[in-house]
Amino acid sequence: MKLQVPFLQLPLRFDAERAAAEIAALGEDVWRPHPQGYPGNSALPLIAAHGDAASDAVRGPMRATPHLEQCPYIQQVLHSLGAVLGRSRLMRLAGQAEVTPHVDIDYYWREHVRVHLPVITQPEVSFHCGGEVTHMAAGECWIFDTWRRHNVINAADRARIHIVADTVGGPGFWQLLGAAKTHGAPPPGWQTHYIAAQPGEHTLRLESVNLPTVMTPWEVREHLGFVLSEAAPDPRLNAVHGLIGRFARHWQALWALWGEAEAGWPEYREARDRFVDELQHVGDGLLLRNGIPLVRAMIKLCALVAVAQHTSPQADERSSESAAA
Repeated sequence: MKLQVPFLQLPLRFDAERAAAEIAALGEDVWRPHPQGYPGNSALPLIAAHGDAASDAVRGPMRATPHLEQCPYIQQVLHSLGAVLGRSRLMRLAGQAEVTPHVDIDYYWREHVRVHLPVITQPEVSFHCGGEVTHMAAGECWIFDTWRRHNVINAADRARIHIVADTVGGPGFWQLLGAAKTHGAPPPGWQTHYIAAQPGEHTLRLESVNLPTVMTPWEVREHLGFVLSEAAPDPRLNAVHGLIGRFARHWQALWALWGEAEAGWPEYREARDRFVDELQHVGDGLLLRNGIPLVRAMIKLCALVAVAQHTSPQADERSSESAAA
């Protein structure tokens, strides 16, 4: 999600040692390598599509995995966020490793906030986002702007482990966000709430609906308009504006005809594919202010999920644009 600032610290603290003990009890065999093979990056799924700990999908009902069910305190920490939770994992970064610079531009990231809860870390671990750098200390709670280029460097020899929860928010979460601070000096009287371990169940509110079957015309306009608003100035944007207007009106007509009915999917796909072809012609070389190609952003954020595919889209935290791209 795009934020007004690169980093925000939420007013929560948790017992990192207790969380670390629960993680250690799970053993080493349950950790999975990064799905794209990035060196030194591994994960342990806590909330996944259908509760399947082997899945990296972002479509489908999100449910607790057997790993999370063995971690009562981590469940309580996640519950304290006051949010509807999506895919969530433990993310491990080996010593002398990094999360390479990238920008998250998939549809999934337009409305999802990524919450970092450091469990095991060292001062040598630095988080870089939009030209700013911070260290997220053990037991703290942070969010950051995934629309800016960001990366993590672990210059220590020990591994870093964070609880990483993806969420579209919720009433309790927005209250926490309203009391958050930037990573500079805290405002006067700023305090954190400590999450003391409490017995009993801590029911989590989990996503059941996350990606559209057919994107409504209003959502199409919203996402394409957002990308346009992020574009670096260029006179060629006038042609892109016109193309988007024509495509949105066509999509509106198809929606009036078919709605989400599967019988209309071929027409939706034909309209989508024609739009992408024309977009690549008129928008080639245009960039956003975060350095990402405009065409790529519109495809990833809107076109790829505008109408259901026969296979569910997959995503991870770097199924986006690298610094090299």
